[in-house]
Amino acid sequence: MENNADKRRSTRFDCAVPVDGKEGAIFTSTKTVDISRDGIGFISNHQVPLNEKVAIELVLKPDTDPVLVIGQVKWVRKIGQTEQYRIGLIFEDVIDGAQSDIDATLNTRFLHREMAA
Repeated sequence: MENNADKRRSTRFDCAVPVDGKEGAIFTSTKTVDISRDGIGFISNHQVPLNEKVAIELVLKPDTDPVLVIGQVKWVRKIGQTEQYRIGLIFEDVIDGAQSDIDATLNTRFLHREMAA
């Protein structure tokens, strides 16, 4: 069996944040688990179809405009004996904002924190 870590292009950083979604939508009751410059991981109470395209607003810093990305669900796994799913999504396109905004935030918020630990 392949190890997903072998497929990752970028370092992932822990990022447990609730997801704000429309009531009753597929990402209701979802939270992020990790983030990288290329994608984001979620835990959800809903199974999400593979290859589903999702528009995501990333609020990277307080009092700044969010970065809007289009993501694609690359993998979905049921979590043990729970009713939850682990979902891996890659960023396909940055629609509003810039990839450099994502990179800068990851470097300042996560990378420096890990180096100090």
